[in-house]
Amino acid sequence: MPDPAIPASPTSPPNPVVLAGPTASGKSAVALELARLLPGEIVSVDSMQVYRGLDLGTAKPTREEQAQTPHHLIDIVDLTAAFDAAQFVTRARQAIEEIQSRDRVPILCGGTGLYFNAWLGGLGDAPPPDPQLRAELEAMPLAALLDELARKDWATLDEIDVENRRRVVRAVEVIRLTGRPFSQQRARWPDRAPALAGRSFGLLRSREDTVRRIHRRIDVMFAAGLIEETRRLLEQGLAENRTAMQAIGYRQVVEHLRGERGRLETMEQVRIKTRQFSKRQLTWFRGQMDLDWLEVSEDEPPSETARRLMERLRT
Repeated sequence: MPDPAIPASPTSPPNPVVLAGPTASGKSAVALELARLLPGEIVSVDSMQVYRGLDLGTAKPTREEQAQTPHHLIDIVDLTAAFDAAQFVTRARQAIEEIQSRDRVPILCGGTGLYFNAWLGGLGDAPPPDPQLRAELEAMPLAALLDELARKDWATLDEIDVENRRRVVRAVEVIRLTGRPFSQQRARWPDRAPALAGRSFGLLRSREDTVRRIHRRIDVMFAAGLIEETRRLLEQGLAENRTAMQAIGYRQVVEHLRGERGRLETMEQVRIKTRQFSKRQLTWFRGQMDLDWLEVSEDEPPSETARRLMERLRT
């Protein structure tokens, strides 16, 4: 039975809960406990966990964890596909509506600040250029671009200067980013998400605890086979996906496989990069999102953190 902290009625579906924070702060484990208490389902807000195959290096929830609680926006695109904030907003809104239709609470959990921003604040009338997609389109023959435009938006093809390659590229880019014809871009992106005052939380640990957790996580990743996973992903096109290659861990292991450094040095590089990334995440969340921060001690179990979150939701 839904917890009384989460009012629900036929005309008022359960509002989402946001659980954000830097890497290794324990978000995923707390989200699992929170989903059990509410009850709820988890929407991953992670730009790398959307890719099939990026498992160990992204600390993706295990199959057992995903069987315990439904997870959304994990393993939804192939390694060679492009994925961006615009697609995230569309997919997240769909997932949230589905979860609410079951009278369960959507728990948006992750550390990709850009995706949180896009979901909360919207993307505007036209998406900004996407560097990766733009490079892909600019490398395509003009005939192929015009063929795609003809299939997806004949009205634009009928009025555009087909000799103006820049305009053709932009039209196809917007269509791919929005999923709608360029000629119909009068409509706005979905309205800003409902205010989440009192329902947006961040997990905060001491720097020493965070560093220990980062180092332990990386040790586990390498012991579990991160190098072997990366080698397999390279065969599936990892190096051609500029977005996926930015994932900390994979990039350093690829350099190791190319002979640029040994295993131990590679592990240390991953530790350094992850620590730096964690600090940047914390700075971003503090400056860009209005989060209710919960300080988590080193020995506090996820179940206790979730219980404290429930208390804040009730008040």
